[in-house]
Order: sequence, then C-alpha cells, then structure tokens
Amino acid sequence: MPHSTSKCIFLAPAPRIVSDIFDEHDLLRLRALGDVVIHGCGPVTDEIFEENAARAEIIIGQIDLPEPRLKRATSLKAVFNVEGNFLPNIDYAYCFRHGIRVLNISPVFAEPVAEAALGMAIDLARGITRSDRHFRLGTEQYGLAANTEAFSLFRQAIGFIGLGDLGRAILPLLRPFGCRVRAYDPWLPAEYIQSLRCEAASLDEVLHCSRLVFVVAGATSQNHGFLGAKQFSSMQPGAALVLVSRAAVVDFEAMLDFAKKGHIRVATDVFPEEPLPPSHWARHTDNVILSSHQAGAMETAIKGIGKLVVADAELIARGLPPILCKVAQPETVALFRSKPISKT
Repeated sequence: MPHSTSKCIFLAPAPRIVSDIFDEHDLLRLRALGDVVIHGCGPVTDEIFEENAARAEIIIGQIDLPEPRLKRATSLKAVFNVEGNFLPNIDYAYCFRHGIRVLNISPVFAEPVAEAALGMAIDLARGITRSDRHFRLGTEQYGLAANTEAFSLFRQAIGFIGLGDLGRAILPLLRPFGCRVRAYDPWLPAEYIQSLRCEAASLDEVLHCSRLVFVVAGATSQNHGFLGAKQFSSMQPGAALVLVSRAAVVDFEAMLDFAKKGHIRVATDVFPEEPLPPSHWARHTDNVILSSHQAGAMETAIKGIGKLVVADAELIARGLPPILCKVAQPETVALFRSKPISKT
C-alpha cells in the first residue's frame, strides 16, 4: 500500500470507542497513511488540539472545530464524523472556502435500518406482534378472524417521505412485492426519483394514496414537526407509518394520538427524548410498535464505520475524492438538525 505524505491523523471518536469501529486490519491501514494520534476520552481542550490535532491532515471524530481552531489546522484536508451526523460544531463555511472536506459515515447504517424497517412494515400490515400479545393474554383469534385488520404488502400502494440513503436501501427490499411506490423529497428532482422506479409525488399525494408510508427524511430546519395532525388525518384509515429517520420530523404527540384513536398504526425506532422516560404514554398506546433506536446498531455496521473511513482516507491521501462516506454540501449542511448520539 503506498504511503502518503500525511503528517498526522487525529483520532478522537467519542462517544464511540476506537476498538468498536476499527478492527486491527483497518487500524493498520490507517497507520499506513501517517502518524495516528488517538485521543481516547474526555473533551479535546485547546491545549490538546494545539499539541496533536492542529498538525493533522485528517481528523476523525466529532470535536469542535470553530474558525479559530481551523485556522491553526493549516494542513487539514478532511474531517470524518463517525457518529453519522452533520453537527453544528464545525465552521462549515470556512471548510468549504479552504477545501476541507467534511464527511460522515451515515451510509453504513442504511442496510441494517432498511432491513428493520421492512420487518416493522410487515408487522404493522400483518399484526404479528399484536397477535403475539393477544395470545399471551389468552384473547387470540384464529384464521380469518385474526386477520380482519391485516393487509398484504404485495401490490400495495407504498409511500416514501424522503428518499436519501435509507430510502434507497429500502426500495430493493420492496421490489419482490410488486408495490406501487410514490415518493416525496423536495431535495430531489422528479427525474431522479423516477430513475429509482418511483413516482414523484407531493406530500399530500403520498399521505392520501399510500397504505404504508416510510418516513426516512433527515431532520432539518425546514421540516421540524412538519408531519402533524393535519397530515396524519389525511392518511387512509388503518394506514401504517414506519418512522426510522429522526423523531423531530413528526409531531410525536399527534402521531401517538392518531394511533391511539385507531386512525393509523405506527412503528417507530426513534423518539424525541432517548432514553424514553418510563412514564411516557407511548409505552401504553395501542397500534404502536416501539423499537429502542436499535435498527442500525448492528456490530457489523459499527465495524463498517472504520472500513468506510479508511477507504475514503486512502483516497484523500492519494489526492482523489472520497466516494463511500457522505460529503457535506454547502447548500444543505447548515440546515441539518441532528442530535449527537448518546451511549446511555
């Protein structure tokens, strides 16, 4: 493997742990690019930054990078956020002006979350866990009587709100079902949506025409709580909604209310507050499947973080553009409103 002229790679992945995201082989690949300085825990103070990170060509982690720090990092070429978010802790404008790439590893979670989302969708449609609960209570019904509220995904009308990495990972899983898919994503042109064998549609069309809706839009300053009571009321009675992106895009209380009333059925892997308080009424609401933000948290996905970072770091060290991680775009990065991950 050719060596680059990289002077330093500063690795401070907290709250992730180095051994969780890099296996031995990937760490060796990273060390082949330069001097890897690992900051294991605690904040990166100005003194630590000056001593170790200021000379780095690549920073891996979520450390604060305001303009004064970036001005001292005169060799910096790339910053990798290994949480999977674009956080408001970086002066992105400075990075864009000075050719510093800012990347995150969110694509690594697309497949495991897509798989979980499909499982949730089938459960909502067929009532698998609902039947399990009835069976344990001794109130089960058999045969057709148990399926009065069930529907099949085959040849079903499916809607997507958002069609980024996660939405595109779900689409091939749906193809065997022969669904008619409508998608709403204001950041994508109709021609692109159509190239994915989906129909470009308005938000109203997706909600009104779909028996099952996947909400996979990222949280931005433009869509905070944009799915509320009006939108849920426009959905078909008995329609299903799978929320696996960010809770901030929905009015969570209104979503639960429409589920409690029986108008929609919901599966969610994300919550406005995590961990969800023990007293939160979501825990006792009918027509809701709850998953504790676990859809993407597979060991294979976490280990995949290191592989994405190393592969793109090797490209950057060779003077080539990264292709695996998501690259911050000047037109949209300031709009994201994701929260940092928590290890609790």
